Formats: sequence, structure tokens, C-alpha cells
Amino acid sequence: MSEEFAKLIEENEVVVPQAGDIVKGVVVTASKAEVKLDIDGVLMGVVRGPELYNEADEYADLKPGEEVEATVIEEENENGELELSFRIAGQEKAWNNLREAYKDQKPIKVKVYDANKGGLLVRFRQIQGFLPVSQLAPDNYPRVSGGDKGKILEKLKSFVGTEFKVKVMTLDEEEDKIIFSEKEVWNEEQQDVINQYKIGTVIEGTVTAVTDFGVFLSFGDSMEGLIHISELAWKRIDSPADLYKVGDKIKAEVINVDGAKIFLSAKKLAKDPWEEVGEKYKAGQIVKGKILKVNPFGLFVELDEFIHGLAHISQLGLASGQKIDDLYNSGEEIDFEVTSIEPKEHRLGLKVAKEDKKSAKAEKKEETVSDKKDEEKSEEKEEKEDKKKEKKTKKDEKKSEDKKSDTKKDSKDKKEEKE
Repeated sequence: MSEEFAKLIEENEVVVPQAGDIVKGVVVTASKAEVKLDIDGVLMGVVRGPELYNEADEYADLKPGEEVEATVIEEENENGELELSFRIAGQEKAWNNLREAYKDQKPIKVKVYDANKGGLLVRFRQIQGFLPVSQLAPDNYPRVSGGDKGKILEKLKSFVGTEFKVKVMTLDEEEDKIIFSEKEVWNEEQQDVINQYKIGTVIEGTVTAVTDFGVFLSFGDSMEGLIHISELAWKRIDSPADLYKVGDKIKAEVINVDGAKIFLSAKKLAKDPWEEVGEKYKAGQIVKGKILKVNPFGLFVELDEFIHGLAHISQLGLASGQKIDDLYNSGEEIDFEVTSIEPKEHRLGLKVAKEDKKSAKAEKKEETVSDKKDEEKSEEKEEKEDKKKEKKTKKDEKKSEDKKSDTKKDSKDKKEEKE
């Protein structure tokens, strides 16, 4: 009997958990202040205070009979119970979940607790990470006219307290660097919808943002595309704001799909004026053109609203040492000769017409001669003024000497008379 009893005790020997061990227990009671656990039917453990770690879903609403894990932080407290922590166990679980999400690229939820100009500061349970502006989904991307950084930050701050569905892009535990992406989740969820938009598809949408480089258009089922400034119209545009404003309705054609990015063109739906350029302009033709821009390599010239050409610097007839800025200015209209037309490439070559070349040189020469004459007249005038002043000075000096002489003579006469 004694041998059997010893064997029974040995088989059912209770191993007391040590600090740092993770144990499983069944919930006996649960409140906001504390949770009591039955450990293997022989030990009682308690989780209380900050160790409750209620942010983890599995610990948020515990009920009697549920089994959970906890970490031992003290082998025996004042009541002879194991002092346990959900926080430490939860933290390790959170890291395991984060590692798994990164490995399998599974979406998880993070909560925004702050923001800076670069993006959103977020937490996955108690683990902090970063969600850059560039990784926000289109609906949440802060498109601010003019790129005002203050307004961008204001928009980002409005997300504090909000949950975002994201993927883990970077997980570097040693550097404590975790980067999340909402855009990757959005791309994945929208892929089936995006696949419906092939190159050549015509859509109608609403302008959601106007930037220096183009216009963003919202269309379909929460889709968004970009019309680059070069695809807004066939004519030259200084600013997209000159053509469109937020709220405008536009029709456009899909010209490229890159992942979740859809690129559009408004000008594709309008007739290309270059198709008939040969009917309006011919090589050798003299045309009136307005200089739009003076560049070191030549002149950009507007022939009409849609057709622009280039007069290369070699076609401007500049003399040796003469600079392009010396003869030409933006806004002036002069005569050009058409040298080449390439409709498919949308290129038209020009050179300054001989008449205007001579006129420009003559005006420059006349201006130089005129300036020289004015300079000579000015010098001659100054010389005359100097001579006039010198003559007057001499005259004044003579008068002064004569006056002194008269004074001396009067004094001498008075003295002789007195004697």
C-alpha cells in the first residue's frame, strides 16, 4: 500500500510555477478590478490592476469557465495566491500575432493615437508602429490644394482614435521599427473591381482634388484615378486649376493601370488638332507666332490655341557672342518660317523669318547708336556746365579783389584827409 501511495503522489506531484512562466487557468471570477484563475485545480491565481491588459480582445470580456493564459510575476502574494499578468502574456501574444501577420501578409487592425506631418502613429495592442501618409488608402489620403503642410497635419490629426485595417510592411524588432500599410489592404480588396477597367475604358467621374501636376477623379465604386497635366488637354496648360475645380464632372479614358493606380486622359476624348496640322501649316510658310518662353536652347512659340512650335537657338540667327535674351522676350509676336512638321510626334520646327531677323538686329544697332549719341551729348553738356562754372568763379574772384582794393584806397584817402 505504501508503495502504491508513494507512486500516486509522485505521479500527481504539483509543480509550483516560477516567475516568468506562462500558465493556463480557468476563470473563476472576473471583474474590472481583478480576475481569479483556477490553475490545474490545486492553485489559485489572481490578475489585478494594470496587469489586466484589457486592450487584448481575448481578455476584454472574460466569463467564468473560460480558459486563458497568464504570466506568473510572483510565486506567492499576501493571500498565498499566484500573482499573474495578462499584460506580459498579452504582449508576447501580440508579438506572435504581429510576426504571423507579417509572414502571411494577413490584415490586422491598428488604432491611431497621434499624428505628425509624415503620417499616423498607431498601436497594435500595446505595440507601437507607423502608418506613412503614402500608405493610406485613397479615401483617407490628405489631398490639400497647394500642399499646405499645416492643413495636411490637421487632416491627419482628425484620425486620432480611429481604427485602420492594415498589413505589416516592415517588422524590425531589433530596431523597433514597424511600418504598416492601409493601401495594400485597399489594393487587395479592390483588385477585382480594378480588373474591370481596361485601357481604353471611358469613365465619368467627379474631381476630388486639383494639384500642380494634375487632377484626381473619383468614379465607379470608390475608385480614383489621376489625369496628369499633360493629359488634360491638347493645348499647353500652366496650371490644372485654370481648367478644373473640385466638384467638376469630367469624362476620361483609361490609358494605364499599374497595380491599384489608374491613369486617365481627358484629351484622348477630344479630336487631336495635330491630325490636321498639315492642312493649316506648310514647310516654308511665314507665320506670326507669339513667344511663350525663352530658353537657353530656343523659343517656345504659340501659333494658335493648340499648335505650338520650337525655334531652336541655331535657327535664331544670333551673332557671335550674342545672347538669346538680348533679342527676344516672352509675350512678343514676330514672324517665323515653318521648317518642319511631324504630326505623329506633335512637333513643329520654326526659324526666325529674315525680315524679323534684320529688324531685330537693326533695332539693336539703332538702340546702341542712340545710346552712344545720348552718352556723347551728356558728356558735352557736362563739359559746358563745367566751363560755365569755372568762368563764373574767376569773375567772382576778380570782383572780390576789386572790392578789397577799393576798401584800401578809401581808407588811405580818409587818413590823408585827417592829417
